[in-house]
Amino acid sequence: MSWLAAAAWRPGRFALAGVLLVLAGCAAPRLRPDANLLAAQELRERVLLAEASWMLNGRIAISGPQDGGSGSIEWEQDGGGFRVTMNAPVTGKTWTLTGNEQHAELEGLRSGTVNGDSAAALLERELGWQVPVIELSSWVRAVRAGGKSEIVFREDGLPAQFMQSGWKIEYLDYDKARQPPLPKKIFASRDGYKVRLVVQRWNAR
Repeated sequence: MSWLAAAAWRPGRFALAGVLLVLAGCAAPRLRPDANLLAAQELRERVLLAEASWMLNGRIAISGPQDGGSGSIEWEQDGGGFRVTMNAPVTGKTWTLTGNEQHAELEGLRSGTVNGDSAAALLERELGWQVPVIELSSWVRAVRAGGKSEIVFREDGLPAQFMQSGWKIEYLDYDKARQPPLPKKIFASRDGYKVRLVVQRWNAR
């Protein structure tokens, strides 16, 4: 991890602890999948996948075995392309990740743009974080990414948890004013790496 990245994204114990407290929640009762629940989820996913362009604003905390960070996030998705902007409130540093499944660019950590074939690999190389960016673009809307998955439901029929690509993704709250409802609190974890996201606002693009 570069010294500039560390300076930009090491907010201190108290700042990170504050974010984690905001993200704390109570687990709701969970239901095993049945034919009706799975059919409703497939319909929900079809509706959301038809809405290929969207935007969210919120707060994010990322932690791993050696380092972590927290701040505000704006995620813009347009089909397979994304633009993710993160800002650390303590330092005021901002970086932006853009790309798609084949290529990614990271701006704001160095004097120039850093490139890579994979957004996840680029973040791990430059920041030491494991963040499955492509899969997360599905998971943030409680939509399963491609490949094998396991799902558990809440009592209201919405997803409570996915297990996919070695990650556990938990949904602790939803914005039910939207149809279909969209997540407000998302926890993703794998092998000591954690991504915690609170969505403050969803917008169509």
